[in-house]
Amino acid sequence: QVQLVESGGGLVQAGGSLRLSCAASGMIFSINDMGWYRQAPGKQRELVADIDSGGNTNYADSVKGRFTISRDNAKNMVFLQMNSLKPEDTAVYYCNSYSSYYGNYWGQGTQVTVSS
Repeated sequence: QVQLVESGGGLVQAGGSLRLSCAASGMIFSINDMGWYRQAPGKQRELVADIDSGGNTNYADSVKGRFTISRDNAKNMVFLQMNSLKPEDTAVYYCNSYSSYYGNYWGQGTQVTVSS
């Protein structure tokens, strides 16, 4: 059974940094494309960043230059390093995995709150 568990969320001041982690199990991790999404109250869930099985990355324009997605296939983990945080980054952040073999899965989410 595929499971994704996020950690690392919390409260941080504007301009600060936070690193989110997602631990995957129940899959051959390396064949999955991985992504971070976020959802603020009253808003649609949106893609923040993703990294495919080949290590290619993609970022939302709103976080480009501030956030970095990475993966460690040996540890079955994906990370999101968030720097220069802004109040508008406040949201629940979700880890996602996708492959044609396993399908699409979501973690439970971790809250990130950025105060001004």
